[in-house]
Amino acid sequence: MNWDTGILHKEDFDVALLEETTDLRNLVVYNDDVNTFDHVIDTLIKVCGHTAEQAEQCTMLIHYKGKCTVKVGTFEELKGMCTALHDKDLSANIE
Repeated sequence: MNWDTGILHKEDFDVALLEETTDLRNLVVYNDDVNTFDHVIDTLIKVCGHTAEQAEQCTMLIHYKGKCTVKVGTFEELKGMCTALHDKDLSANIE
């Protein structure tokens, strides 16, 4: 048995796993003085697929902390959601 080969395979796996997870981005919604709680909650349910409870919790964080990550995914997965949030007049960005 060649121990170096076993180590090399493990390192290759670790690097591949790291590359796979570093492609994830955050879809962040920011607080504003325009939109109501109900509008933000409804939008998060429709656009991001949140449950009512998830949407309410995110809305509270947006209001009190100034922003909240509402979804995590690849840029391609989040791009359409970000555009839909903008279309509903929410301030959002992919980070």
